[in-house]
Amino acid sequence: QVQLVESGGGLVQAGGSLRLSCAASGRTFSIYAMGWFRQAPGKEREFVAASSWSGATTYYRNSGKGRFTISRDNAKNTVYLQMNSLKPEDTAVYYCAAGGGRGADPSPGKYDYWGQGTQVTVSS
Repeated sequence: QVQLVESGGGLVQAGGSLRLSCAASGRTFSIYAMGWFRQAPGKEREFVAASSWSGATTYYRNSGKGRFTISRDNAKNTVYLQMNSLKPEDTAVYYCAAGGGRGADPSPGKYDYWGQGTQVTVSS
């Protein structure tokens, strides 16, 4: 079992930045691929970014490329999502997830463990 706790969400103006963190506990963190997903009201959960188990490979949704950066510190059992140039359409609950596969994968079905989410609100 892996427990995931997200933090760092909040209210920010358009153009601002936030850094989300996801702290993991339980089984060895470093063996898992990690992903960030988000869900806005009335919409399906969608992929944001993913990192392979080592962090050497990352993958982003197109709208996040150049604005979002996923990184991980396996020594601290933590994965991060740095979000810059935020837009109102980035408003959502952001979830981190841990997957049994070791590669960066955009498919939510590849992830076995999920956090409770952290709210990100971007005002215009």
